[in-house]
Amino acid sequence: MKSLSKKLSKMFFLFFFTLSFVSFAQEAKQITSTKVACIGNSITFGSGIEDKVKDSYPSVLGRLLGDTYEVKNFGLSGRTMLRKGNRPYWNEPTFQEALTYNPDIVIIKLGTNDSKPMNWQFKENFEKDYGDFVDVFKNLPSKPKIFICKPVPAFKVNFDIRDSIIVNDIIPMVEKISKDKNVEIIDLYKPFEGKEILLPDGIHPNEAGAALMAKVIYKAIIEKEAAEK
Repeated sequence: MKSLSKKLSKMFFLFFFTLSFVSFAQEAKQITSTKVACIGNSITFGSGIEDKVKDSYPSVLGRLLGDTYEVKNFGLSGRTMLRKGNRPYWNEPTFQEALTYNPDIVIIKLGTNDSKPMNWQFKENFEKDYGDFVDVFKNLPSKPKIFICKPVPAFKVNFDIRDSIIVNDIIPMVEKISKDKNVEIIDLYKPFEGKEILLPDGIHPNEAGAALMAKVIYKAIIEKEAAEK
């Protein structure tokens, strides 16, 4: 009987020790993880990708960065940077959730839906709206590193999205905003040139396209952090 009691005591000890260790490890990860917020539209969300949880670009980016980073997907389909756009990201609860997350790194990939004629009629507001958006994140307590992205190409006029507006108007504005706000810029347009196969509907990257996005963004993050050491 005493032997059984000792065995049970030992089992309970091991159980609670393991539970405490797991809890400690989870708390330590939360404390030490670099938090990355991926802000964007359907391309960030992972539209067109069968397993978004596994294969969207933020998910792939998380695996590339490793366990010391926590990457969250704040992508919302159809959203615009323009406050006067048909579906402004500004108005969404997800925007507030991204701010509450208080990230250490912010990746902003908006602008594709702004190229729709219904939205681009308000193009004179794009630079200011984008600049204000950057400032909101700059003013967070975490003082995050901010990366803004040139949109991927639109190989077809689909969903009323226009590549000509992306190339001739939006990308030059994104470049100017990067300089004016002193934030990093990531070119997601050039890596996709000549790779229409990665965007089956002409707009949304497939799994391979999302992986390419993740690799480009990963490289930008790692190079920035290495430069600051």
